[in-house]
Amino acid sequence: MQSLLLPTAAAAPVAAPRGRRQPPGRVSVRASATAAAAAPRRETDPKKRVVITGMGLVSVFGNDVDAYYDRLLAGESGIGPIDRFDASKFPTRFAGQIRGFSSEGYIDGKNDRRLDDCLRYCIVSGKKALESAGIALGSKPMEKIDKARAGVLVGTGMGGLTVFSDGVQNLIEKGYRKITPFFIPYAITNMGSALLGMDIGFMGPNYSISTACATSNYCFYAAANHIRRGEADIMIAGGTEAAIIPIGVGGFVACRALSQRNDDPKTASRPWDKERDGFVMGEGAGVLVMESLEHAMKRDAPIIAEYLGGAVNCDAYHMTDPRSDGLGVSSCIKQSLEDAGVAPEEVNYINAHATSTLAGDLAEVNAIKQVFKDPSGIKINATKSMIGHCLGAAGGLEAIATIKAMTTGWVHPSINQFNPEEVVEFDTVPNVKKQHEVNVGISNSFGFGGHNSVVVFAPFKP
Repeated sequence: MQSLLLPTAAAAPVAAPRGRRQPPGRVSVRASATAAAAAPRRETDPKKRVVITGMGLVSVFGNDVDAYYDRLLAGESGIGPIDRFDASKFPTRFAGQIRGFSSEGYIDGKNDRRLDDCLRYCIVSGKKALESAGIALGSKPMEKIDKARAGVLVGTGMGGLTVFSDGVQNLIEKGYRKITPFFIPYAITNMGSALLGMDIGFMGPNYSISTACATSNYCFYAAANHIRRGEADIMIAGGTEAAIIPIGVGGFVACRALSQRNDDPKTASRPWDKERDGFVMGEGAGVLVMESLEHAMKRDAPIIAEYLGGAVNCDAYHMTDPRSDGLGVSSCIKQSLEDAGVAPEEVNYINAHATSTLAGDLAEVNAIKQVFKDPSGIKINATKSMIGHCLGAAGGLEAIATIKAMTTGWVHPSINQFNPEEVVEFDTVPNVKKQHEVNVGISNSFGFGGHNSVVVFAPFKP
């Protein structure tokens, strides 16, 4: 296929139907439209091209991006029994719970003791992403950043749930005087971005988006558009979540959304497997440093990959169930490719939403089939099979997995593939990693409320 970075060749005139004369010099409108649709063009303006220069995370596999991906490639499960609280009376007693988390060197001790984990994960992952991008706090490169044109957009689906839950309990048991003054500030969803912005001095666009499990991708999409519109040079974007507490687990139990495979938690998350029985909760944060190519080149930044485009929309159908016809998801994928200037034939990797729910897994695959007619060259995998569903942070952690697939040449497995659904048809990389040169990869995230989001990444080519 002709490079999409080059101007589209003029469409050849189409012969007029027999018996009808076509005026000299006129090109068929239909032929021109077909040519344009077949060969979309990618952005070439360095002020509008968006590149990834840093990545940071907090995960069940630790806080180091390379170690996280190595354990994904190894097919290791991070799922185990919940020991943060007594879950013995819950029908689901396991999760992708983070243990041994330390914010040392990133948050001072006094604040660290007050913060909700949702905020702690955000701040640590954000500062680690900046280190990855070569602009660590206090460094000379950081001093050169125009702070008025640097922003933060880290969202969360649930917000500071521990602070909120503790505040309600204090109100009921001890009265309003025992509610901490940090109750409101640390519970609201925008505070992660706000505190991170305060720590690093970024004064540009700063807010959060909360679209349930689609949150991170919505943030990437919005952050990229701030850069493309010339409103920012650099953005920290992603998602954070810490909902593995009694009210969080109990709430999803009430929704009948969770697996109850308590006898074998490590095999509980089974995307596309016929025996799947619900998703597994996870937690953490995943953050990218996104900046214009022009800005990245001026500061000689380490360019990891390129964000080509994205899209967001809504099923407008049901609070928790996907549309049976897949229209919302398939439309979102098509819109993301149009925004990216990518033809469907160029995509050869999909990091799927793939939560391990009965309806959701197949609905996503059916929607993907409407866009990609030939599954033979596409590999699809499910990060959630190993780390669980990290809700608002899921897309952030999965974007990092997508980018690492491009930079390493290896796609991680979808584990727990024992009895796969025949209708899936795509190569889901069952149980063992595979070598694969990613040309263009997309990452899907969908959330309660019918929120759909898709982002498109590719290896960076000058």
